[in-house]
Amino acid sequence: MAYIQVIGGLVLLVFAADFMVRGSISLAQRMGVSTLIIGLTVVAFGTSAPELVVGVDAVLTGVPTLALGNVVGSNIANIWLVVGFPAVVVPFMCNAKRFTHNMMIMLFSTAVFIGFAFTGVFTYWTGLVLLAMLAGFIYFTSRQREDRETLERVLCDMEGLPEKPDSYRVSWALIIGGLIGLVVGAHILVQGSVVIAREMGVSEAVIGLTLVALGTSIPELVTAVVAAARNHCDVAIGNVIGSNIFNLLGIIGVSSQLGDIPVPEGFLKFDLWVMALASLTLLPYAVFGRRIGRLSGLMFCGAYLAYITVVASGASGMDGINNFIGKI
Repeated sequence: MAYIQVIGGLVLLVFAADFMVRGSISLAQRMGVSTLIIGLTVVAFGTSAPELVVGVDAVLTGVPTLALGNVVGSNIANIWLVVGFPAVVVPFMCNAKRFTHNMMIMLFSTAVFIGFAFTGVFTYWTGLVLLAMLAGFIYFTSRQREDRETLERVLCDMEGLPEKPDSYRVSWALIIGGLIGLVVGAHILVQGSVVIAREMGVSEAVIGLTLVALGTSIPELVTAVVAAARNHCDVAIGNVIGSNIFNLLGIIGVSSQLGDIPVPEGFLKFDLWVMALASLTLLPYAVFGRRIGRLSGLMFCGAYLAYITVVASGASGMDGINNFIGKI
């Protein structure tokens, strides 16, 4: 039953997020909101909505480390899996230099996040700092002319902006239904994850790093695959970078307003550094516009598989690596 809960929760989260985004886009179009603002707010929030609602529910349910594991695990999956898998299918042939600034912001956000983690707990005040950084990032992005042109050029194709938006009634129905689905799906997912963690004898943080993180990264993975197939790899990479920034600053920033989020020792020794390494592996492609080919994609996927295997061994840091080697 617990596994059915997890699968059902993930499916409900994905569809509910899509309904909410579609309704919000139609409503924004009806109200005359520009494509740029829709891209920076509705679409960006929609792809990270599952992680946000899961994080909030985890804190309210009393398993805050699951929220932290979901964020760290999702950021690792976003780079090594969401970028790696599409590159294996369709190599990215694009120049991603336009994302250099956002890439640097992601790395800076990662460094700040790790620094706060070493205080041992994400508190109310820590969350306020993270949210302030997120607001600054959104403002900075909205001022970039090149980003505006990119969004307005490909957003209709990638995110399915309808030529004729839905009526106000339908839009509100999609938004309200999507929000309800997100809340219910997140609660079912968290409850099932807690049961699985206890039955397997592992912490909620481990389930957050693996099962929950992988499931909530599905929207980004779907977007990346479609982007690669349509030769819009700039959208794929931009979506990953933006999602990772939102995960670090927005999800933990909001979740920590509802309760403290302690940082397990294993995160300080291992998982946070893997997240930093994953972020750095994308740096050469973003800065120098290098081709992300099949070999790079296979290496990314292999790195993610190795990480998941180590974490699933039931320990963290060098203990997890030693357990993994011992099983081999």
